[in-house]
Amino acid sequence: MANITDIIAGLFPGISVDTPEKSAPVVTVDDSKWHEVAAALRDTKGLQMDYLVTIVGMDWPEGLGCMYYLMSSVTNEIVGVKVLAIGDREQPSITSVADIWKVATLYEREVYDFFGIVFVGNPDMRRLFLSIDWKGYPLRKDYDANPDLNPVSIESERQSDFTSTYSRNADGTLAKEDVRVFQPEDFVVNIGPQHPATHGVLRFRTAIDGEEIKKIDVYMGYIHRGVEKLCEGLTYPQTLHFMDRLDYFSAHNYHHALCLLIEKAAGIEISRRAQVIRVMMDELSRIASHCLFVGTFCMDLGATTMLFYTLRVREQILDIMEKTCGARMTFNYDCIGGVMADLHPDFVKDVKELLAVIPRNVKEYNDLFTGNVVARNRLSGVGILSREDAIGYGVTGPSGRASGWACDMRKLQPYSIYSELQFDEVVATEGDSMARFKCRLDEILQSARILEQLVDNIPDGEYLVKVPKVLKLPQGAWFQVTEGCRGAFGLYLESDGSTKPYRLKIAPPCLPQAAVVDHITRGYKIADLITSGGSMDYIVPDIDR
Repeated sequence: MANITDIIAGLFPGISVDTPEKSAPVVTVDDSKWHEVAAALRDTKGLQMDYLVTIVGMDWPEGLGCMYYLMSSVTNEIVGVKVLAIGDREQPSITSVADIWKVATLYEREVYDFFGIVFVGNPDMRRLFLSIDWKGYPLRKDYDANPDLNPVSIESERQSDFTSTYSRNADGTLAKEDVRVFQPEDFVVNIGPQHPATHGVLRFRTAIDGEEIKKIDVYMGYIHRGVEKLCEGLTYPQTLHFMDRLDYFSAHNYHHALCLLIEKAAGIEISRRAQVIRVMMDELSRIASHCLFVGTFCMDLGATTMLFYTLRVREQILDIMEKTCGARMTFNYDCIGGVMADLHPDFVKDVKELLAVIPRNVKEYNDLFTGNVVARNRLSGVGILSREDAIGYGVTGPSGRASGWACDMRKLQPYSIYSELQFDEVVATEGDSMARFKCRLDEILQSARILEQLVDNIPDGEYLVKVPKVLKLPQGAWFQVTEGCRGAFGLYLESDGSTKPYRLKIAPPCLPQAAVVDHITRGYKIADLITSGGSMDYIVPDIDR
């Protein structure tokens, strides 16, 4: 950490660099210098902050602004950057960094949607989740939540084929320019929001030339629930109950992440037994999630039989979960201080039975589908995502590793007991749909390998340590990134010293994975959209939140 802060201080003398004890260093930058600093953070040797993890919109007492969290694909270090918006609350603005990190185009739209901050230079300043007629910016502290201002409509949502981009005039005011999303001659079809292959209510407005895809405009927010806003009115233990409603296949993983963050902020140390249990549940979830991906992805391509093969393993895992957690889907098992209940007496026996069949089942999946000539023709060389673009778009998890980017947070930012475990990070180089498919199959075996190391070595001890009945965190901000079933899951927490979070930002892996669909499908056939989009394995509630 010291090395990074020294490099930053050397590049920009006088710049403010804060080094919190339990979080990443934070650099405070004026908007006038932000684009220059951003380019230097990405390009300078020793820094190379080429992965934009998230942009956190903020309404601080001193004004609107953003926290940017950056990570290096070379050093694996994380740096936060604080930028205050200029202008008043009627027209706040920050210089866009969409030309530096490709995923920033979407992240900046999200901040604009909820905070009203205009990003100067962003090519697409439309709302992202809310309708274009929405009044107000919900994540501002002074937002008027009166439902009369935004009544529920039964009419079709108004839609515009224009977006806006902004520049600054000499006097500092903003100049708006309208830009077409599609050209008048484009033939545009809708894929979704009600389409089985979009895996939820996600809409791809697709311009095609014959059967060739020219451009895809992604529409999100159909099931947006305002989770981040709701969390501002909940106590810290209560916020946990939303985590399983995001990526419901990563319920354990997401609960684990938020528990780690709150425990870090509160200075709570959990037992070794609880740590082992959490990791085992995470890896069981990963196997179940990957199995369901394999089955549903093959079904999308017409190989329905595979779904029934993969559901056998998933059902076996859900049976294990039900005995210990009392549920089969939306788990609330991880809690602050450990886990809600001890393991079921059958847990070790059931996990060993599962581990005995996994290698055989994975071989079966490969024999049935991976080697099939039709599958190879549909997947190989289709939807190619380069390593550079995977990093630029922030595509993590198996989808990013299939492009040659070693981005497993269990390795890069080890948490809990992962640093003690032996497992291989599955990385491919092809970057196509087949590579993304095979990476998930191989990761099933690695998760099984982790479970084999733990199942006979579950330590004795308490599964839940005592925590204060009324949990207050000290003033401060913390950032945590873990590995969900689909990639890097980031959480930013800011506390004002009360029992409720001042701001809880959720940075899911599925948002950039849906955003990159336009990039990986251009020039391919319309039928390849099903292949390429499905291979990203995004979950829509994780996108919308």
